[in-house]
Amino acid sequence: MILPTIRASFSRRDVLHLVRLLGRGDDELRRGAEQRLDEEGPDAILDDPRILNALLTSTDASAPTNLVFYVLVRHALLEVGIDDRGTADYVASMLVAFGQSGRAYRPSDHAPEEYHYLVDMVARLADADRREAFLLRSHLGNFSLWLSGLFPDYLAARVRRRGAPDIGYYEQMGTTGYQLAARSPEAKTLGLDGVLGDVASHFKGVRTALNLVSDRYLWPGSGDPVNRLLREVVARTG
Repeated sequence: MILPTIRASFSRRDVLHLVRLLGRGDDELRRGAEQRLDEEGPDAILDDPRILNALLTSTDASAPTNLVFYVLVRHALLEVGIDDRGTADYVASMLVAFGQSGRAYRPSDHAPEEYHYLVDMVARLADADRREAFLLRSHLGNFSLWLSGLFPDYLAARVRRRGAPDIGYYEQMGTTGYQLAARSPEAKTLGLDGVLGDVASHFKGVRTALNLVSDRYLWPGSGDPVNRLLREVVARTG
């Protein structure tokens, strides 16, 4: 089960490292960052528009991977107009978890079965008990967002070669999966009903933000810019 735990995992040492990156070579900037940290808390530093560049370009940056992914996701979401830290936390937690071998294909860490297609998850729902159904619906949302967010060019290529479903299909399935998961008693027990509902409500925007992360930072320069533009046109009009 994906839980939004990244923000809570940041130590003061992690945040002070960001303060040093922001104020590198400028004592006044560093003191200003320290004051904001004391008065407003870590989010004031994590949301600073300069922090992403500092993390990616400073030779002495040593932030943990989960912090980098949170900042990447948070700033991409802000760019598309989604200002919700819980959403950023959940999405970043999902990306970090799915980056582990095989985890993207399993509804939970210890699930024995892998699912490589959304239709297989939907088919399995017919025989699932309530707990498994919750995990499958959550995973339907997560896997749809993972594919359409980080691998949109792969999906577009499949559409051209084999007539496979386009991004709009993944947006619809992912939104539905998150909505149904958010309404379940399990989500309420875990305190996930709100965040799953929020991701469902903003699925297209979250997907677009992850496309920015993919295009700029994970696979920069890959793919055809014209195809990327057409990809967005199809997604918005489909």
